[in-house]
Amino acid sequence: MNSHPHKTAGHRRPARVLAASLALTATTLGLTGCDSAAAGTLEGSRLRLPVSGGTAVVDTDSLAVTAHTSGGRQLVLSDGAAGGLGKPGAVTRTADGARWSYPDKGLQVAASSVRGRLRITLRSARDGSVDWPVTGTDRAASAVQMPRGEGLDIPVRDAFWNAGPQKGGLAGSTVDMGEALSLPLWGYSMGGAGDKGGGSGVSYLTPTDLGTSLRFTSVGGRLRTTAQHAFDDGEGTRDYEVSFALTDGSPVAPAADYRSYLSQRGQLGGLRKKIRQNPATEKLLGAFHAYVWGDARTAPGVEELKKLGVDRMWLGYDSGPDPMKAPAVRAAKKAGYLVGPYDTFANGQDPAKADSPTSVWPGRVYPDFCIRRADGTPQPGFGKRGCYLSSRAFEKAEPDRHYLADRTRKMVANGADSYFLDVDATGELFRDHGEGHEMTKAGDRASRLARMGRLSKNLVLGSEGAQAWANKVLAYNHGSGTPVDDGLWGLERDKQTWGGYAPEKAPGAFFKPVRLPARMATAMYDPKYRAPLYESALHGSLVNVERWELSYQKLPAQKTTRALLAMLYNTPLNFVLDGPTLRKDGPELAALQKFFSPLHRAAGTQQMSSFRWLTGDRSVQRTVFGKGALTVTANFGSTAHGGLPGGCVDAKLATDQQPRRLCPARLNG
Repeated sequence: MNSHPHKTAGHRRPARVLAASLALTATTLGLTGCDSAAAGTLEGSRLRLPVSGGTAVVDTDSLAVTAHTSGGRQLVLSDGAAGGLGKPGAVTRTADGARWSYPDKGLQVAASSVRGRLRITLRSARDGSVDWPVTGTDRAASAVQMPRGEGLDIPVRDAFWNAGPQKGGLAGSTVDMGEALSLPLWGYSMGGAGDKGGGSGVSYLTPTDLGTSLRFTSVGGRLRTTAQHAFDDGEGTRDYEVSFALTDGSPVAPAADYRSYLSQRGQLGGLRKKIRQNPATEKLLGAFHAYVWGDARTAPGVEELKKLGVDRMWLGYDSGPDPMKAPAVRAAKKAGYLVGPYDTFANGQDPAKADSPTSVWPGRVYPDFCIRRADGTPQPGFGKRGCYLSSRAFEKAEPDRHYLADRTRKMVANGADSYFLDVDATGELFRDHGEGHEMTKAGDRASRLARMGRLSKNLVLGSEGAQAWANKVLAYNHGSGTPVDDGLWGLERDKQTWGGYAPEKAPGAFFKPVRLPARMATAMYDPKYRAPLYESALHGSLVNVERWELSYQKLPAQKTTRALLAMLYNTPLNFVLDGPTLRKDGPELAALQKFFSPLHRAAGTQQMSSFRWLTGDRSVQRTVFGKGALTVTANFGSTAHGGLPGGCVDAKLATDQQPRRLCPARLNG
């Protein structure tokens, strides 16, 4: 198994006191009924366009964007493009807005009102870049939302995040939106009173995430963000689009806006449909996830889990020399569990020297399918092992040679009904200059989607760090639940601290407990900075879990927080089990899973319809799924709130008379 660095960081200090609740529907966001007056008005350089919740004003001289909300507030959505654009050409009205150009930059621009959003597209006639939109400059901006892993909501004045990346903060860092973020968006909440209905905010969606990056700066102790798009003909990124939406200021509003955006375009998958197409997918509901080693991957090991009362599990096993045998797979399926191998189509090595079975391919797949850089040299594989293999080369060969189909058939010959395909759904995409299989990053994404789509027809498919573009083909995702601090990758390379890949039946990298450095613990797990952006966008489409190497037992100091977050977000915990840990940790796993299972069965196919803070310090948080199918309240603090003790969570199904309570720290284990 591989780990693949993503970007970003986090810590400290409550700022905004907001108990904002968001019903995540198009009507709440007002994304309906605006197109009748979509043409707007033009007064000099000011183009006014109707948007849900008010009016957007685009300055055609500079691309500065402001808005007037229906609640009477004026908001700055973007300053003008950094560095200027030169003198604009004439503005021409269109049916839904206007278009114009910036000849000095070779840019054609169109602005329109589409489904209640302001949509601005830029097309460049030549390679170059633009630094825009420039956001967070409104003096009322109080918090920035960022989909690193599950998601963060960061007060703009927070001292921890205004520090540089070396201290865990964001100032001075740049993230690649196509690679490092789980959703192609960011957002701001605007503090202060004035709106009749509560708060205000803005969502920024960038469907053209490839070639787009987001830079964080600290100005006067406040976080600002500037997007940059690289127009590159060879990469196919000459088009750039940003959609702006006014929101109610909720910390998850940008993700709710994105969910509506996907739904409106038929790009939102659903677990209910996936279950209809492959009934085994239903076994994900209520399941915790675990990689099993040693005796835990035998039939008696599986039966031991069942005896503990665990009614649902996803069990995975590595690609080493001792895969799960058919009797163990049969025992898992009999117990109601999903079971599947780890695989990757991304790595190729010389078969005579390969260090993993998944890197061995027939014939001349290696080296002929190696991705080639512009200078013709192969793209080194993860950890400098072999090369990365071209998804385009595989797609071209597959109809005749069946390399992928043959590999998969061999991997599931033991009866496995699930599959974990490493890295295919991550943002780590490549341009390939190899003769006969040239591809852009967009082409790489398309080829991966095609092969994942084929796999998902018969297997319950998962991948690592899955981004939103893969939501229709995947049933589960390992990794996007974790807001990874960049320092994690260095920590994992420190084998003395983290553990290595020995012993074979219980590798230290999985089993050795680790204490995160304080800044990393804050950046990744301080609940006052966490916001369920990924769940707000994609809950009910696929099941999201933390990274595979960050099992529940790996980080003892974060266990209570992680258990509360899992129950609050209605997402599974992940474990790593061998014979000894099954005996030691099995009862704790069973108690946690027993609490989780009925909640996830009821709400796993529903959207997260509300997230809110119940206290000013953000220590007590609440979620709602569907139309009240499940309500969860978690107390991350040390004092009771409304009868809920610190370190505990209450969950209430629509059919419950009283909430169910879990206090994870009180469990033995």
